[in-house]
Amino acid sequence: MARRDIGRRSWLGGAAAFGLGTFATDQALADGRGALVAKPPSGFTPLSLPGRVVRVEKADTLQDNGLWPKQEAATAMLEKVMAELTGKANLGEAFGKFVHKDDKVAIKPNGIAGRKNATMATNKELVLAIVKGLIEAGVPASNIMIFEQYPAFLKGTRVVDKDMALDKDFPAGIRTAVHENKDATMDEIKVASKETKFVRAFTEATCVINVSQIKDHSICGYTGTMKNITHGSIINPHDYHAHNASPQIAQLYAQDIVKSRVRLHITDAFKVMYDEGPLDTNPKKRIPFHSVYASTDPVAQDVVGWALVEKLRKENGLPTLKDAEREPTYIKVAGELGLGVFDKNQIRFREVKI
Repeated sequence: MARRDIGRRSWLGGAAAFGLGTFATDQALADGRGALVAKPPSGFTPLSLPGRVVRVEKADTLQDNGLWPKQEAATAMLEKVMAELTGKANLGEAFGKFVHKDDKVAIKPNGIAGRKNATMATNKELVLAIVKGLIEAGVPASNIMIFEQYPAFLKGTRVVDKDMALDKDFPAGIRTAVHENKDATMDEIKVASKETKFVRAFTEATCVINVSQIKDHSICGYTGTMKNITHGSIINPHDYHAHNASPQIAQLYAQDIVKSRVRLHITDAFKVMYDEGPLDTNPKKRIPFHSVYASTDPVAQDVVGWALVEKLRKENGLPTLKDAEREPTYIKVAGELGLGVFDKNQIRFREVKI
């Protein structure tokens, strides 16, 4: 069944849209299992900073409704967190450390907890600031895609309106898509004894920017950086939830198709959910946190996020995730698989207030 495209023009609508007739050979390699391994544009090496995580905090970031960030706050915090991560004060130069003007960039937010009247989703204000940073780095708007699993998830981010039209504040040419867990063109690969495919919005990008959150999860204990990619970009995520999704999340993320694409993790922590996640069914279990994180290390970022959830659980009289039988052991496995730094003593965590 053909993928449902939404927003402005289809990003993946055919060879003409992206030059896909040459994309598969010039920008990717077959890895022997039918999966596509992305290659950065010739002569470009994306910045990688294992073990480094930056958090920027700013007071009074939320709009009067207390739910969404003010645009000026989201932009200022992104500029600062990227400057602290890269040493480049100019946002375009900072993003230029991770993307090339010839990249096909996919942005993966998390909108599952923004459905209906819930509000715990990646915020459009942060996504908009990221998009503008990418454009300042030289990436054409037509080479930028924002994708999610389902229409309701993308609506939850407010990147699109109730009719699935792209928000008016976004630059012309930005594209959006939903894959509904079924639009994939790659050959099947076996991961954790299950057959799966990564969706086309993911595989036809050369660079993926992961815009995750910090949330409790009823199955795997913690959902953050890695799970937003693994379970948000395959055709059968429910097949990978057994045993608290450990070690499946780590094993999925360890695929070359993922490691070769995901270059930057930006975490929306304007609000944090410490229990009864991942859906926003109990507003009493989330708190304003007024923060944005950035890292190239998915494991280190998840270690930091997990620790925050545990801290908030303790402060609110809740058991540890281990005692709740939901310890996110997949994060340790990911470290053992070489996906990032798990040892908190080796993580270079910098916190900045502006």
